[in-house]
Amino acid sequence: MRNNRKGFTLIELLIVVVIIGILAAIAIPKFANTKEKAYLASMKSDLRNMATVQEGYFSDFQVYTAGTALNSGGSTQSLSGFVPSAGVTVVAAATGGTGWSATTAHSATTRTCAIFIGVAAVTPATVEAEPKCN
Repeated sequence: MRNNRKGFTLIELLIVVVIIGILAAIAIPKFANTKEKAYLASMKSDLRNMATVQEGYFSDFQVYTAGTALNSGGSTQSLSGFVPSAGVTVVAAATGGTGWSATTAHSATTRTCAIFIGVAAVTPATVEAEPKCN
């Protein structure tokens, strides 16, 4: 009489569970960092779009516009027709016809981004017309 048992032993199952746990511990922090990068990309994109809005406004009125544009918490506010991405607030400062600067913040992160053209550098931006985040 042969004893024919099929299946996995408890040790084999425990080894598989431990291996899956190790892989998850490695992968989860990498995905959390990906979300932060997406927020920063959204803020930089909004700064580039704000540059287009500013130059269009200057073309029409020979001055730059200033104010706040937001799309956060279910409310939106535009600045010269510009509405930022979801969760983003853009604050623009203008110095008449000489230049402007803008900073962005996202409701899901504490980091900020900035851009400036024709005025003094705005932290964290250091190169004119190049959006930079801290």
